[in-house]
Amino acid sequence: MMHLMLGFLLKMTQRSGVDERGQSTVEYALVIVGAAAVASLLIAWAMGSGAISNLFSSVIDGVLSKV
Repeated sequence: MMHLMLGFLLKMTQRSGVDERGQSTVEYALVIVGAAAVASLLIAWAMGSGAISNLFSSVIDGVLSKV
């Protein structure tokens, strides 16, 4: 059974004359979705760990110390 599935997949990927005009658009879209997912995870981590509030506090303290 697995042999038949692998053979089918191999045939589908080796077809000639396949229209690939929209392929690069799909690839760009997948990259953007992946980047958005990574950014979302980073923001969720930063908000949960308090890194953002610590960063803003240190920036404000630094600015106020120079004034």
